Formats: sequence, C-alpha cells, structure tokens
Amino acid sequence: MSEAASDGVRIDIWLWRARFFKTRGLATDYVSRKGVRITRHGQTRKSDKAGQKVGPGDVLTFYKAKAIETVEILAIGERRGPASEAQTLYRRVIPNA
Repeated sequence: MSEAASDGVRIDIWLWRARFFKTRGLATDYVSRKGVRITRHGQTRKSDKAGQKVGPGDVLTFYKAKAIETVEILAIGERRGPASEAQTLYRRVIPNA
C-alpha cells in the first residue's frame, strides 16, 4: 500500500475520487480533450494524458463549471467515497488578487 501512495495515481482516477466528475469515463474524456495543468516542484506543464500520475503536493488547474479550479492534492485516497471524504483529498488554492 505504501508503494502505491509513493507512486501516485492516475489523474482521471484522482479527479473521479475527489468527485470533480460523476464517472471515471467523464474524467478520462475531459483530461484527453481539454487537458489539465499540473504544477510539481515549481514547474507547470499541461497534460492531456489520463494516465499521468499525480500525488500529494501536486497542484492541478482545470476548467470546471464555468470557472477555473486550482486545487492542491493532499491525499490520493483509496476509493471513491462520500463527498465528505472526497473533500479531504484536496484544498482549493485561491490565486492572489
């Protein structure tokens, strides 16, 4: 289990577990079509690969519900649980005004 945590998890699975998308298929399709910006160790790059690994400390930026979402990953999670559990997987980052 500790190996999986250090390796990270696919970005589409994490977005689904964190309840940004209702199904994993929707998350996979979104990442493939639109892409997600991943900031890791101060470097930002755009990924359109649903299999891209992400983990705690990574910051994701993507367009959702007519707004730009920027979230820091706090945990990868073990499953898609209830909304209260999903909210513990990330914290929203508010850009400087």
